[in-house]
Amino acid sequence: MELTKWEPLREIEDFFDRYSRSLAFPFSRALEPATNGGWLPRVDVSENDDAYVIKAEIPGINKDDVKVSLDNGVLMLQGERRQERDEKGWRFHRMERSYGHFMRCFTLPTNVDAEHLKASFHNGLLEVDIPKLEKATHHAVQVPVEG
Repeated sequence: MELTKWEPLREIEDFFDRYSRSLAFPFSRALEPATNGGWLPRVDVSENDDAYVIKAEIPGINKDDVKVSLDNGVLMLQGERRQERDEKGWRFHRMERSYGHFMRCFTLPTNVDAEHLKASFHNGLLEVDIPKLEKATHHAVQVPVEG
């Protein structure tokens, strides 16, 4: 058994991190875990006269592990961050990064041009550009992610 120095402030910090994550407060230091044990990437959603834009922070993920789809007016961002398992000879003292599957869903307005959605992925930032239409349409679309 190995002795470690007790740090009361770190224990208090850990307690509040766990507490805030259990309540899904957005001010937690780490990415918020989903109820299924995964994680939820942080997103920005913006709009101008011509389009909507969704930007999601997903560092540590390969472009091939990201899926963007639109079905019946719901945009889904899905993916997986895999945990490195080369642990031989290492003892971990703290693990704050979240791993596993994620899925974020956004209900889009009826005035989106589903045929011209564009998704790009660069330096851990997924950006989905959603052009606007004059009239409403709904049908399933698979959106390729460019890198």
